[in-house]
Amino acid sequence: MAVNPDPKPGRWILPLVILGMIAFTYFFVRSLPEASPDTTLAAGDTTPTTAGEGGATSTTAPGQGGTIPDEAAAYIGELDRINGEFQALNAELVAVNSGFDADPREIEFGDAEARMTAVATSAQSLSDQTAALVPPAGLEANQEALAAAASLAARAAGEAVTGLQSADPGDLRRAAVTAFTGAVTDFDVEVENARTAAGAAPDA
Repeated sequence: MAVNPDPKPGRWILPLVILGMIAFTYFFVRSLPEASPDTTLAAGDTTPTTAGEGGATSTTAPGQGGTIPDEAAAYIGELDRINGEFQALNAELVAVNSGFDADPREIEFGDAEARMTAVATSAQSLSDQTAALVPPAGLEANQEALAAAASLAARAAGEAVTGLQSADPGDLRRAAVTAFTGAVTDFDVEVENARTAAGAAPDA
């Protein structure tokens, strides 16, 4: 009877299978196309910041069609905030004045005095904030015009309170309210002038 030299011939099958898988994987990977070294990611439509001379940065926003220095953008942002508050104060002052003059009267003296005084206080604060702004180079003249309009608005609001508290029949108060509205309108115009000078997009 012949003797089998290898009593477990099946033990060689698994190593052969593994070796075959390794060889297949090697040749498969080598057959894959290499990635192109020139491949780049698509850029977006906006450029957050770019370094300028002296380390300054600028920002490009959609619709502006150009860049505006960050310093100018911050300045215009402050003007927009102050302008919005002036517009709200104007609406309040006009409403109080009209309500006090209404027949029959819709706003009594005590309420009108408190509300007009609040407008005058806020207007003076906005005037001070405007005067404290440091304009970017090239916007100095715009800053002077803005500060003048804000100062005029603050004085007019104070005169409206004085007119309300006086024995005047209402002419001084009404004239002061009209002057306040005119100064606030001028401030709004000067904000747009500063925006144009800074190269920013018009306020929508």
